[in-house]
Amino acid sequence: VHPAVSQLDEVEMVSLVWKVVVFGILAAGSQGSLPQPRSHRRVSTGRYDLSADLESVEAQSEKATRTNCKNRPIDLVFIIDSSRSVRPVEFKKAKEFLQDMVDSLVIGRDATRVGLVNYASTVKIEFLLNTFFDKSSVKQALGQVEPLASGTMTGMAIRTAMEKAFTKEAGARSASMNIAKVAIIVTDGRPQDKVEEVSATARASGIEMYAVGVDRADMASLKLMASQPHDDHVFYVETYGVIEKLTSKFRETLCGLDPCDQGHNCQHICVNSGDSYICKCHPGYILNPDKKTCSRADACTQGHDCQHICVNSRDSYVCQCRTGYVLNTDKKTCARSDPCALGHDCHHICENSDASYVCKCRAGYVLNTDQKTCSRSDPCSQGHDCQHICVNSDASYMCKCEVGYVLNPDKKTCSQEMRSEISEDACMCEAQIVFQKKVQSAIQELTRKNILF
Repeated sequence: VHPAVSQLDEVEMVSLVWKVVVFGILAAGSQGSLPQPRSHRRVSTGRYDLSADLESVEAQSEKATRTNCKNRPIDLVFIIDSSRSVRPVEFKKAKEFLQDMVDSLVIGRDATRVGLVNYASTVKIEFLLNTFFDKSSVKQALGQVEPLASGTMTGMAIRTAMEKAFTKEAGARSASMNIAKVAIIVTDGRPQDKVEEVSATARASGIEMYAVGVDRADMASLKLMASQPHDDHVFYVETYGVIEKLTSKFRETLCGLDPCDQGHNCQHICVNSGDSYICKCHPGYILNPDKKTCSRADACTQGHDCQHICVNSRDSYVCQCRTGYVLNTDKKTCARSDPCALGHDCHHICENSDASYVCKCRAGYVLNTDQKTCSRSDPCSQGHDCQHICVNSDASYMCKCEVGYVLNPDKKTCSQEMRSEISEDACMCEAQIVFQKKVQSAIQELTRKNILF
């Protein structure tokens, strides 16, 4: 007997009646399987001799369980047998073992997800893969699980986990994502229902089964549940007092080697991907075709929401507008600009013109050569149709005639003024006066015709 075992007190010896732990790992092809431990598990007459490795395990266990491995994401479901034969102190040890397992993994929405199925003669799903996404919550939930009752319906528990715990609705990720699915079952000795058929179905669906028995566990049942080769998938320990020492063994299986830690040629970031790794770049950079080096990203070519012009700015971009437009407050869309509203130096009137403006003058004024100020206009100098004299009048003009002429009714042309001396002689007859007026009118008419033609 190993010294570590011989020193156990009576209470601890009573608790050393561990059962079976079955690990199921979904293998998505050869790349979906978890890496096998580097050291080969030794099996003697169908049982793993833990005591031979106890010294090295004791030295490494605490460090292994407290260190997060950079494992690939896993969908992990614990299946615990809480039948009456599992005493409270033993059930507590079982939960502590599972908590140690969780402690050695990276838990998160995009990392490892954990669920729990509790069973005896009935099956109860305590929490699913999409219930908790942080390590502390998972460990707390594991610690709060209570035993159910009598019975050891291991086969029913395996089927429930396979059909309900590993579904998309329960938080399991699709096989195309190449994420392993793991089920850990803790059972009390010999199953009370058939496990061979359901285990075969699980293995055929891609689940890799690991079985760990404690004390009185039935080795034949363990092998019926476990995948081949049994040397790598069947474990056995003598007591509950040393079951936590298996944590480092399973950690080695779940974590495997860290490809990035083994060395890589990524310029920026190395990300583990299965048994290998991929390179990624810091924000603002894109991966070059060699899949190793990075170049500064052209943010605009990656897609933008600028209405007019996208301009790269460090690791992002800014929007600008074409000439004649201004950027709206949303910093994305553009509106036609109003240069006059932004300020101008026009004396009278400012009118927008594309991206600039022009100055104009009010009626009666003309724009000066500086194209900004205005002066009172000279309509006559702008052109007129007066026969004799043009006279400015506000914003227009009027025509006048030279001395000796009178303005005709068209307000433009002029006619010679005819002066008649009307005698006041009483002897002058009325016929003479009429004749003089007719002559004067005839002369004016002839004068008008000469001007027009």
